[in-house]
Amino acid sequence: MSIDYALIWAGLVAVAVITYVMLDGFDLGVGILFPFIKDAEHRDRMVNSIAPVWDGNETWLILGGGGLLAVFPLAYSIIMPALYAPIVAMLLALVFRGVAFEFRWKSAKHKPYWDFAFWFGSILATFTQGMALGGLVHGIPVSGRAYAGGWWDWISAFSLMTGVALVIGYALLGATWLYLKTEGELQERVRHLARITGVLMLIMIGVASLWTPLLHEQFKAKWFAWPAMAFVAPVPILVAVCAFLLFRGLARKQELMPYLATNGLFLLCYIGLLISFFPYIVPSSVTLWDAAGPDKSLAFILPGALVIIPLILAYTGYAYWVFRGKVRHSSAYH
Repeated sequence: MSIDYALIWAGLVAVAVITYVMLDGFDLGVGILFPFIKDAEHRDRMVNSIAPVWDGNETWLILGGGGLLAVFPLAYSIIMPALYAPIVAMLLALVFRGVAFEFRWKSAKHKPYWDFAFWFGSILATFTQGMALGGLVHGIPVSGRAYAGGWWDWISAFSLMTGVALVIGYALLGATWLYLKTEGELQERVRHLARITGVLMLIMIGVASLWTPLLHEQFKAKWFAWPAMAFVAPVPILVAVCAFLLFRGLARKQELMPYLATNGLFLLCYIGLLISFFPYIVPSSVTLWDAAGPDKSLAFILPGALVIIPLILAYTGYAYWVFRGKVRHSSAYH
């Protein structure tokens, strides 16, 4: 019995990507919420809630991008030229945001400017992530084994929608994270923001769910054709369950449940996207097996991944455990 290394690696890359979204999503969301929190001490507490973990969260972005290059070189060579502009903008925004994160503590005189930079870097990184995703889902023209489109093909009404949707989603993740990690006036403020962004996110999920199947026949066949739709029906049902748990948790002031329910929404949306894509890695053009490197290469690097991924999970889990509990101080971590 032969081992399907391409499918195994697709699973590992998929796990890295969704882990990045759920972990880095909340700390980008904290930055997105800055304009809605005016008090300087509250902003400091917001930043302190992510200070011990934000840079470690981005490890998963490197793992996902590196895995795509190493394991699916054909997909990488097609996707990257198509999405160079939003991906480069995202990386620059993450750097800009990281600089602002440190400088806002050291430059008290210019702190409002660095707060703006932190917000701008957060929202730009999120919006460009969403647009890159939208560009991929909308479709990348391929001729032979190369990208056949232009520099601006990633811009469309659909990709603009996904960019806005991801900003709203990360803002909800950030609000529910802060609701878990803070207390008092700030906690009540972010609870209110979580309710608003929760409603907006459900609207965007509905829009995306109705729009996406119209982009490709393979998507439509999986979601609106019988008997395939019977197998995917649990996804929207579970989305409704997570939405119910989110708003009930906020209403009952359950601190952990809203955050878990929001992550559940992201996970279900991601699963729905994977269902739509499979077996393609570039929709309707390139399958996982077409894009994958030789089996010998995939088998050679697999043991390294099976060692590295548990180590990353271990130190990430340890960091979250050490810094668990409420953030009650506004002074900087050193």
